[in-house]
Amino acid sequence: GLCCPGRDPACLSTGRRPDGSTGPCYCDQACARTLDCCHDYAQACPVIPCVVSQWSAWSGCAEPCKTTYRVRTRHIIQEPRNGGEACPALEERAGCVEYWTQQGTECQQSLIPALITTGGFGKARKKRAAADGNERAGYCVEFQLVAIRPGCLHSHHSYTRWMHYLREGHTVCVECQHPALHSLSQHCYGDGTGSQKNQLLHWQAVGNHRCKGTWRRIRQLDTCSCPSVHSFLFI
Repeated sequence: GLCCPGRDPACLSTGRRPDGSTGPCYCDQACARTLDCCHDYAQACPVIPCVVSQWSAWSGCAEPCKTTYRVRTRHIIQEPRNGGEACPALEERAGCVEYWTQQGTECQQSLIPALITTGGFGKARKKRAAADGNERAGYCVEFQLVAIRPGCLHSHHSYTRWMHYLREGHTVCVECQHPALHSLSQHCYGDGTGSQKNQLLHWQAVGNHRCKGTWRRIRQLDTCSCPSVHSFLFI
């Protein structure tokens, strides 16, 4: 009839052991490991596993305008007893980016992933704009590719072949042309304006959602000077 928590050598009785022998036997939680429990230990001290609540809703980002994390939590409803299964983690974190401040203003553009496509599309775009006579002056930004997802190599459509030329460590040129040039800021989204030196920025290829990665902004130029296979457009 005894049932003692933890390891307690004083939680001692005399009687029949599970192996059929008689003599001193114990009724503390440690006896299950040392194999010297009394025969009625399982009935007197039934195993009670940990029970936890459902996860809470995810919190907001820990800090706005930064790549940080969000949190969800749960609490213990029933502590484990008598060697029951231990409690699982009570907190879980996930990556998070918040593009708006707590005051409701938009964060710096350095946080917004750049959407890019091959520079070949820019030739047709320039011809149309010249015909309309309404092209605003654009610019070019040089980036150094830092990381590239394997998904860039796993697309075989003709319009995604340009993604196969992306290589880590290479310098690429990305042109900001009308109509991607934002009318108020006079910048293309994702061009890294306002980013800190050596800050990792994110890009995403248009036409293959698995092709994405990170790069570092090098400088902004009036015109691009990269080879055609390393020349791209902001969308």
